[in-house]
Amino acid sequence: MTNKKWIGAALGFALCSTALASCQQGSSNANGSAPATSPSGINLDNSAEKQIRDAIAQAPKHGLKPDLFLKGGEKGEALVQAGLKYASALANGYSDPNKLFEVYTIARAKTDVRAGFQQAVQSNNVGQWLDSLAPQTDEYKALSQAFLHYAQQAASKGGQQPIPADRPIKPGARDERIPAIVAVLQSGGYLPEAAAAPQQQGAGQAAATATYTPALVAAVKQFQSDSGTKPDGILGKETISALSTGPAQRARQLAVAMERLRWMQRDPPKTRIDVNTAATVLDYWRDGQHVDRRNVVAGEPDKPTPQLQSMLYRLVAKPTWTVPKGIGEKEVATKSAAWIADNKFIMKDGLYVQQSGPKNSLGLVKFDLQNDQAIYLHDTPAKALFGLTERHRSHGCVRVDNAVQFATALAQQENALDDFQKAMQQDGDQHFVKLPQEIPVRLLYQTAFWDGSRVQFRPDVYGWDENIAKALELAPGPPQKIEQPQSSDQDVGP
Repeated sequence: MTNKKWIGAALGFALCSTALASCQQGSSNANGSAPATSPSGINLDNSAEKQIRDAIAQAPKHGLKPDLFLKGGEKGEALVQAGLKYASALANGYSDPNKLFEVYTIARAKTDVRAGFQQAVQSNNVGQWLDSLAPQTDEYKALSQAFLHYAQQAASKGGQQPIPADRPIKPGARDERIPAIVAVLQSGGYLPEAAAAPQQQGAGQAAATATYTPALVAAVKQFQSDSGTKPDGILGKETISALSTGPAQRARQLAVAMERLRWMQRDPPKTRIDVNTAATVLDYWRDGQHVDRRNVVAGEPDKPTPQLQSMLYRLVAKPTWTVPKGIGEKEVATKSAAWIADNKFIMKDGLYVQQSGPKNSLGLVKFDLQNDQAIYLHDTPAKALFGLTERHRSHGCVRVDNAVQFATALAQQENALDDFQKAMQQDGDQHFVKLPQEIPVRLLYQTAFWDGSRVQFRPDVYGWDENIAKALELAPGPPQKIEQPQSSDQDVGP
């Protein structure tokens, strides 16, 4: 069995076929005997035992396998421990990101479930309490619904056969691959089933089913938008590859995404900047309201932007850039003297320093963050990159589209606009503008996410999903801690 052992044996047979029944977890004592004393101090009666089993049978809606918690027939203390483990998985995540990643500093959920579990047992509302522990956001609910959809497809339809991507298909063309593409679009909800039903009544109708019609083009454009490929309606290599992904792999992406959401605190700062480095998009929240979204450029696949939470504490107008030694040796020293001079690089204390100006690699503004990885946000002279669909092009830091505009808006909202404007107007090298109130910045990595109206998917460019899938036993092999290539500042940069 290949293809990652067929995506975890079709996602653990779609997590017990996502029947949401007991998955043969065992049954409670039908005789209604009194609860036995438990070493944990938590005693279960028949009602509590049934509620725990019923709740764990619902684990698939969270992208979790019921047998992570119950193997079958547990009672008493063993069932208490299973309930506590399941509660912790919902409240804090099943896995520990700090054991999976060398660098992970995003604020974590910290729920001690033992006291709540005991209270729920005493109040006879264990099921309701367990339901309250997972994130209650619209995003989590949307990912859960999408997961169940794809998992059920994986259980009922089997594996997705790759669609050949050797040549593109343009609107109006006829191609033998169209029926397979139609089937995928139908399964993803992009086409109604009736419209996608194959015709078998004659040569003309058979040819029609192999035609790339306007209705199919519209469906493909929506699929492209949801998959992070250029929504041009042309079935090229990237789009066909995304269409070949298959329901089991999509379900696994969604399970991993829900686990990442369970890791995070339930009440994030009302004013914050969130960057999804997988989707290369920045979202700005002000006083609990979403007020801005813009494209960013994040680290290349071999120079990943780490998963951080840092405070934005100052703006730097017209920054200089002290080039890390590794980048200087590999990318600056190899250039001609004329290029070095034209781009305003000088030597200072053995390092290249790029002086302020429109050609500076940091652009005209830098957003300074407090972290040990030398990661920050900044402007760039390479504006064309923001128009690309694939924007993993940096040395690890995050380039922001229309950064001066964004910095101006932040300065105004933080009562630092006069200082920032004066700094931008001054001649010479960089000028620092401290923000009266620091703003939390979270550098997240979500390959499946909800954009406010639709579930979106992006390629796992850093290869981090696999490790989480292993921790959830949705991929073969044990997880290992992923080291951050840029744990020092030698190669971190714009």
